[in-house]
Amino acid sequence: MQKLNRNTVELKASYPVKVAQFGEGNFLRAFVDWIIDNLNEKGSFNGSVTLIQPIEYGLTDLINKQEGLYHVFIKGLVNNELVEDIRLVQSVNKCINPYADFSAFEQLATEESLEYIVSNTTEAGIQFIDEQLDFNNIAQSYPGKLTQLLFKRFQYFNGDVDKGLSILPVELINNNAGELKNCILQYAEAWVLGDDFVQWVEDANTFHNTLVDRIVTGYPKDNIGEYQEKIGYEDNLVVTAEYYHLWVIEGKGNKKLEQIFNNSGLNVLLVDNLQSYRTRKVRVLNGAHTSMVPMGLLNGNKTVQQTVEETFTKDFVQQAIFKEICPVLDFPEKEIAEYAHEIINRFKNPAIIHKLSSIALNSISKFKVRVLPSILDYHKKFDKLPANLVFAFAALIRFYKGDGMPINDDKATTEYLANLWKTENINDLVRKVLQNKDFWTEDLTEISGLLDALSKAVGLIEEKGVKMAWEEVCG
Repeated sequence: MQKLNRNTVELKASYPVKVAQFGEGNFLRAFVDWIIDNLNEKGSFNGSVTLIQPIEYGLTDLINKQEGLYHVFIKGLVNNELVEDIRLVQSVNKCINPYADFSAFEQLATEESLEYIVSNTTEAGIQFIDEQLDFNNIAQSYPGKLTQLLFKRFQYFNGDVDKGLSILPVELINNNAGELKNCILQYAEAWVLGDDFVQWVEDANTFHNTLVDRIVTGYPKDNIGEYQEKIGYEDNLVVTAEYYHLWVIEGKGNKKLEQIFNNSGLNVLLVDNLQSYRTRKVRVLNGAHTSMVPMGLLNGNKTVQQTVEETFTKDFVQQAIFKEICPVLDFPEKEIAEYAHEIINRFKNPAIIHKLSSIALNSISKFKVRVLPSILDYHKKFDKLPANLVFAFAALIRFYKGDGMPINDDKATTEYLANLWKTENINDLVRKVLQNKDFWTEDLTEISGLLDALSKAVGLIEEKGVKMAWEEVCG
């Protein structure tokens, strides 16, 4: 079987670098880079993507070995019929590891053709970290890295306003572009980069809040041989995803974006304000995902489909979505119910295997953004706690005890929670979790009844297991 690279396949075209993308993982490659590949095929973009590995260890070597090429397998139900689409994505030209090759990162900033920045560094990625500027090494945080790239571009082109970039973060936080811009301005001040640079950031660059929606199930390692046999190449970067996709961008009236996306045939919406789209998607789809992960894993489930179709977790997901998440959203009851049913049908897609372990990355920060607002809004609206979502919170705390759970979080969070689990007093453990403002921004022990409800649920999970504990608390 031939190895996949640009010598073994016939390429459609070669394009100049238009996009610098912070993140080389499955989601961006099966969403943004897949979209750009479609646009290139239609002739409305005509640009390539250079990936930037945002952390020290990643996929740079593997991506460059295949010279940026990989296949995306799209599977899903369309009009109740199972469809499959296989696309060889050719939009990526290479990947840079700035930790190993900082000069390549700086050179990317000087590309004449560069127009866009895209990123996905998870909810925890867009934050200001007080660190010293090092002109010879990459910054620790993603906003710090982007500030370095923008400053290099500003210097190289002598502050030319025509060399500014359109910045489209897809991290799942509210006002993601605004928060990213604020971080950049903080770095500009902390690193004393000058008023002229700050003015160039403001005047020459545009920051667009975005919202993305596609379930990407990643690399099919359990049956990769079948996929490679189908495509006829040794492709070690195969990505699988559902058919559905949605990209909402606050860019209505932006002529450049409208020229690219209007009449593209892709589900990309340019809007004035995406808040309603974001709230609906984050609370229902992402909230359900994040809630079910610790529940399902503690129950021995492996996939999303299994969790929404089998055992007690099916009832948990249904109750959490329809009785606790949807009732606090500002949408017509029929409309939000239809959307929720669509989400559950997407979870049941038999053509994709979405492993719970793949969703477990940074579960604490995800819970804060995706689930905690529903708990707080429900408590405010009904003057009581949502039993299922609170139980999901308890399962999350128990998940971080370890015991073989696929914990994938930053070292500080993991060690903090592991140390808390060394105590024998569940109430003290839960109290300290709720009081940790680094996790939640606020002291959650001030929410009436939450400490007692969580302590009871965590104790029951420890004593009886997650199934019996849920039945006693919520069933």
